[in-house]
Amino acid sequence: MTKVRELYKCSICGNVVEVVNPGAPALVCCHQPMDKLDALAQDGAKEKHVPVLEATAAGLLAKVGEVPHPMEEKHSIRFIEILTATQVLRAELSPGQKPEAVFAVAKEDVLEVREYCNLHGLWKA
Repeated sequence: MTKVRELYKCSICGNVVEVVNPGAPALVCCHQPMDKLDALAQDGAKEKHVPVLEATAAGLLAKVGEVPHPMEEKHSIRFIEILTATQVLRAELSPGQKPEAVFAVAKEDVLEVREYCNLHGLWKA
């Protein structure tokens, strides 16, 4: 059974979806079951993926990795999300942008920060 805030990816077309209404036994895309994305939390690759939070005057700055992640057409961060008890705050990114976003949220309200790399999957902090 699917749960709210779970992410799934189609292994055929690459479609990524987030569950907002739980309960389906499975998600299907391109006539195939979608794969549930489980977030990784420890960097081992050359590129750094674990999100890092910094306090700013405007809220929290979420950066992807200690070293800026590539933001090229074939390899980039597609979104950064901050999860609170009652909200999912998402910044959608495009190639050429910096792999970071500012969120107007207090650090103590953050339950999880996650980001999605189109090549290396879902990562969290």
